[in-house]
Amino acid sequence: MTGPLAGVRVVEFAGIGPGPLAGMLLADMGADVVVIDRPVPVGIGAMIPREMLVTNRGKRLTWADLKSDEGLAGARALAVAADVLLEGLRPGTMERLGLGPEPLFAENPRLVYCRITGWGQTGPRAATAGHDLNYIAVTGALAALGRAGAPPTPPMNLLGDFAGGSMFAVTGVLAALFEAQRSGRGQVVDAAMADGVGALLAPMIGMVAAGRWKLERGVNWLDTGAPFYDVYQTRDGHFLSIGSLEEPFFAALASGLGLTEAECVGRWDEARWPALRRRIGEIVGSRTRGEWMQVFEGTDACVAPVLDLTEAEQDEANRARGAFVPVNGINQPAPAPRFGRTAARRPSAPPVDSVPLATVLDGWRR
Repeated sequence: MTGPLAGVRVVEFAGIGPGPLAGMLLADMGADVVVIDRPVPVGIGAMIPREMLVTNRGKRLTWADLKSDEGLAGARALAVAADVLLEGLRPGTMERLGLGPEPLFAENPRLVYCRITGWGQTGPRAATAGHDLNYIAVTGALAALGRAGAPPTPPMNLLGDFAGGSMFAVTGVLAALFEAQRSGRGQVVDAAMADGVGALLAPMIGMVAAGRWKLERGVNWLDTGAPFYDVYQTRDGHFLSIGSLEEPFFAALASGLGLTEAECVGRWDEARWPALRRRIGEIVGSRTRGEWMQVFEGTDACVAPVLDLTEAEQDEANRARGAFVPVNGINQPAPAPRFGRTAARRPSAPPVDSVPLATVLDGWRR
């Protein structure tokens, strides 16, 4: 195996959302990730054929019936042989199965035990169900997303599940692995999506405190309030993203659009934003997306086309960067981040067939 985590053994208890993505990121970095599935897959993940579960790329798949003594014993043995355990079940579930942190620490004191939930392991909501939308709702993030005068707009499940969940889980796992090298002791990583999203809001909270950010959505300089930080429809029905905040970048935008000096005066005056927005919209709507990209290509105007997922795969810059890799007939994101010396391994196809748990355990014990 290659990658900075080569040799690290991870047990991932099958789930949906942030857990599988966290496991994928660890596998991309070289970890040997084994997913313990149920005898019969359930939940949203069961709706997708195994060969298309991109978040299982680079992993191995086994199964255990956790309702049986034999299945529990096998899962416990695998966890004891692992360096990292990932689970996203409701608080108390693993304890009821006899797979909680304390009995596993007794046999493997270096184990990093990562628990990914929405509300965390403690607190009045810990035992209740929820989804990404609910978790970002209580942090203040959802209220800030959307256009002025419109209801809050859910950003798919990118913010709660993956940014607040997967990314903070991986960060916690890596930090705990590093600390275990010095102390010889693992620990529980309580990765709550609500906590993660809250941490992501730190810059906004600072701006609110400084009086530079209003609580109303769609009226600030980064939330579509400013006309020079927004998306506009082109003549062919596509969209152009404009993020020309700094003066040199806005000057390049104005030059490309043909805005007059009078139209640009006082651009930070919020009272002038509606007129400037209308004018930019009129100009952008006069040409196609491709024509505008010919105007702005290579400039510092901070203008980029709004691409759908299929278009993103074909984008010239993405292709030059190798941003997507074909795996099992599916173009998917290349591993990130990139390492200069211990390069991440090329993703392999998601497993379709299960490996016997005893086979995995035998290999880990050697």
